[in-house]
Amino acid sequence: MRTYYVYMLRCFDGTFYVGVTNDVDRRFYDHCYGDNNGSYTHSRRPFRLVYVGEFQTPQEAIAFEKKLKSWTHAKKRTFAEKCPPLWNCPGSH
Repeated sequence: MRTYYVYMLRCFDGTFYVGVTNDVDRRFYDHCYGDNNGSYTHSRRPFRLVYVGEFQTPQEAIAFEKKLKSWTHAKKRTFAEKCPPLWNCPGSH
């Protein structure tokens, strides 16, 4: 059975990015090194992975992703501050 993840990045400019994936390592690498100039995170590097949640179905993961995305910036910040940074993109302090 495949596992699905909701993840949150804290970007260099203080904003947050929330996404869903079935491969956190690959997705984090894509955010750090991808060359999609139009993506939200491309111009906000470096960033930190501050949260990863595990879900058994894509429906559960997408529902939680939507919930996180609906939160205010302040609520996301409070949530992220309770989670120690998991990974840093190269160039993060």
